[in-house]
Amino acid sequence: MKYQSFTFNPVQENTYLLWDEQTLEAAIVDTGAWDRQEEQSLAGSIEALGLKLKYVLQTHAHFDHTFGLPFVHRTYGLKPILHKDEADVYRQMPSMAARFGLNMGGGMPAIGQLLSDGDELLLGTTAVRLIHTPGHTPGSSVFYIPDAGLLFSGDTLFRESIGRTDLPGGSYEDELDSIKNKLFCLPDDTVVLTGHGPSTTIGWEKQNNPYA
Repeated sequence: MKYQSFTFNPVQENTYLLWDEQTLEAAIVDTGAWDRQEEQSLAGSIEALGLKLKYVLQTHAHFDHTFGLPFVHRTYGLKPILHKDEADVYRQMPSMAARFGLNMGGGMPAIGQLLSDGDELLLGTTAVRLIHTPGHTPGSSVFYIPDAGLLFSGDTLFRESIGRTDLPGGSYEDELDSIKNKLFCLPDDTVVLTGHGPSTTIGWEKQNNPYA
């Protein structure tokens, strides 16, 4: 399993392109492309690598992670996949973005699929598992690939930090519970690809994260 990272939009959000090396089936994790240049950067990589885009996976639905969804829907015909408890957050996101003076790009696509904790999707023969990690938002989740030792943590877990919990629907207690009981039980060498900032590992965070 291979991946490529991009840092997009004014909030410096990390978008990831993930693909199976054998079949070239691919997914975007958190589609934050903000402007035409960032859209072209993402599309250019998909084309250059010869990838077959299959999924658009959302760890959560805040606007910095969803700016690029209208573009991806127009270009590839794909709709976002997210946890079922995040549906209301997703539907409210254009109005929330507008309160910050931001435009979501001409209308958000309908939700493509709602998942539950533990549900898996396949890229080639490799399972991508959703783990529900409420706290940042009610439906915040991570995408875990056991066979590759990769975890896309969204805004649940950062290097030596955690996602903010003071926004609507956030819960500090739920966030800590999600991290300690759902993420810190994963192998220490699991690579954590975060929604903002540098990557880390589960082992490093268990030893060095002041919130854990």
